[in-house]
Amino acid sequence: MTILVVGASGATGKLLVEQLLDQRHVVRAIVRSPEKLPESWKEHQNLEIIKASVLELTDKQLTEYVANCQAIASCLGHNLTWKGIYGQPRRLVTEAAQRLCKAVKSNHPEKPVKYVLMNTTGNRNRDLDEPISFGQKIVMGLLRLLLPPHVDNEKAAEFLRTGIGQNDPVIEWVAVRPDGLIDENEVSEYEIHASPTRSAIFDAGKISRINVGHFMARLISDHALWSEWKGQMPVIYGK
Repeated sequence: MTILVVGASGATGKLLVEQLLDQRHVVRAIVRSPEKLPESWKEHQNLEIIKASVLELTDKQLTEYVANCQAIASCLGHNLTWKGIYGQPRRLVTEAAQRLCKAVKSNHPEKPVKYVLMNTTGNRNRDLDEPISFGQKIVMGLLRLLLPPHVDNEKAAEFLRTGIGQNDPVIEWVAVRPDGLIDENEVSEYEIHASPTRSAIFDAGKISRINVGHFMARLISDHALWSEWKGQMPVIYGK
């Protein structure tokens, strides 16, 4: 299987790429800073590194890069700096999803292409009745006002949920919602739920980045798992 990964140089993106390569997939990785990548990647026969910012690529280039890809995985996020949070592009994740899906459609693939988005438990799945407390509603409202990256995450998932929907003939999607991210060296046990089982603000859990990468790679590779979660926004917690 050939998979395009955007955000491959990020903390979770690197781990996802390694999982996919371990499974012997062919990976195309779009990265702005190849110097941040492990040295072992640069000579890997199943890895193509594309030095670029995804939003600066032309429509024609994106169409070429998604050609013959059976899946796209997005681990894009905003750097935790003043410029990364409040500078441009403020809709990095959303615009990337929109443009990549447009590129997929322009290729008219014979089979649906999988789009896996790394999202956040701070975002609700509006297809389900996911109640949150009054206090959390207030905090989330403040986050929308003060933190553009949070709005970007919400809009990216909303684009997949409503812009692509459940019955698109060309694109199928899953938005993975991890809770508080931590670093670990090995894959460990984790749990998957359709909706949060705890408050993302007042009772946040933890999940390792390597486990998030592992689950995203499993979604792409495992047809039964994909069928179980496609069109949904599963939440992942450490066990």
